[in-house]
Amino acid sequence: MDNKQIITVLGAGSWGTALSMVLADNDHEVRIWSHKQAQVDEINDLHVNSHYLPGKQLPKELTAFSDLKAALENTDAILFVIPTKAIRQVSADIVPFIHGKPVIIHASKGLEQGTHKRISEILIEEIPEEKRNGVVALSGPSHAEEVAVKDLTTITSACHQTESAEYVQSIFMNDYFRVYTNQDIVGVELGGALKNIIAVGAGALVGLGYGDNAKAALMTRGLAEITRLGVSFGADPLTFLGLSGVGDLIVTCTSIHSRNWRAGKMLGEGKSLDEIVENMGMIIEGLSTTKAAYELAVQKNVELPITTAIYEVLYNNADVKEVITELMNRVGKNEIE
Repeated sequence: MDNKQIITVLGAGSWGTALSMVLADNDHEVRIWSHKQAQVDEINDLHVNSHYLPGKQLPKELTAFSDLKAALENTDAILFVIPTKAIRQVSADIVPFIHGKPVIIHASKGLEQGTHKRISEILIEEIPEEKRNGVVALSGPSHAEEVAVKDLTTITSACHQTESAEYVQSIFMNDYFRVYTNQDIVGVELGGALKNIIAVGAGALVGLGYGDNAKAALMTRGLAEITRLGVSFGADPLTFLGLSGVGDLIVTCTSIHSRNWRAGKMLGEGKSLDEIVENMGMIIEGLSTTKAAYELAVQKNVELPITTAIYEVLYNNADVKEVITELMNRVGKNEIE
């Protein structure tokens, strides 16, 4: 491939903007799309994204668009970094403007409500095969706030087609952003989505005043649940010991940068779900993913006690402390079960 690529980033939130900054640092032509004209103007005129990455100066080479057709002209790759609930609609919207066969990438983490589908499955359904060259998931332990200041980060580029995964690796890799490839896109996507549920639980423990022992227990048993559900879909269990599994779980369950952790903490402090959503002002993927994962577990008869407990708190108004007591008093089991 030519060194310099044209890359269209759909979504100008914190993560979309941070990834755009990495690509611009690597001398690619980066176009970031937002449906908010005021945000587009701010990025183009002031080179900042004040709501999502306050205080960060954006590269002047980064150009923002509100017009999808213009943003997609002659693009080599399309990177989706939008909430899961918007993926299907935006995928359908861009099809008339795709010319050639760009690589389709997504860096979103969630499961579609109702269908329970992974994001790559939605993209494959909505974007015809003749208009795409591979569908790649970009996932791993990464906070936008840290990537934006060039903190050291390692993530995974996953695709059944090795060539497409390696293409994404090549456009992102630099001295502060390292990318590994993986062919297990099922495991990578499920790890990225399901860890948000456990992060809500980890935040709730902190909000309730529990310490590190409780947090370590939750993360370890949470990883067992994620692996159980992932393997039931054909994922490689080893994927969950990698960056998009345990790596992402650690960073999301231990950091104030995590919206899911912050949401859980507020839950533990006694705030209502409506208060939490209003206070955050950004999408909290773990809330909707909990519902999807719970429904999948019932459908596939996979035991997910932590996910079920968090579902009961979020959707059936169960008391957090009572739910934790019930988890601790479950029948004793072998750890490897």
